[in-house]
Amino acid sequence: MSRFKRGFANIACEENAVRAVVQRVKQSSVTVAGAETGSIGTGFLVFLGVAHDDTPHDLDYLISKIVNLRAFEDAEGRMNRGLQEVGGAMLVVSQFTLLADCRRGRRPSFTDAAAPEMAQALYNDFISRIGQQGIRVASGVFQADMEVSLINDGPVTFLLDSKKLF
Repeated sequence: MSRFKRGFANIACEENAVRAVVQRVKQSSVTVAGAETGSIGTGFLVFLGVAHDDTPHDLDYLISKIVNLRAFEDAEGRMNRGLQEVGGAMLVVSQFTLLADCRRGRRPSFTDAAAPEMAQALYNDFISRIGQQGIRVASGVFQADMEVSLINDGPVTFLLDSKKLF
């Protein structure tokens, strides 16, 4: 069991979680070896990290949360509209470093990250299921060295995980 401190509370954590950094963007693109592999206009750039004990059930939570997240402004300027309401798209980029443990020493530990085969399967499933929701989805290339460009809108950034730790 690992323990970490958040604010004044100690939180015990027995499981890891699919983690996502969700950024509201005006546009975003990803390039691999000089070739653009995906791009979107208005929508979400999602960096997705898969832990070694994640399951499709973890994806269920994150997909529902992200697709229904009311992060776009309504006529009154309040974040009250979802991705589908604004005709937004999603760019999904794999990022195992979201599972890094940097609490000890100077070198991050990635032992909580899923093995590449498992992570790629869940990453591909995530992308497929987003598309099944009627959302235009683009993606990076799993395990590739990518260059990600974005024009952040806000900026508005959310940290999400399937175990609801933050």
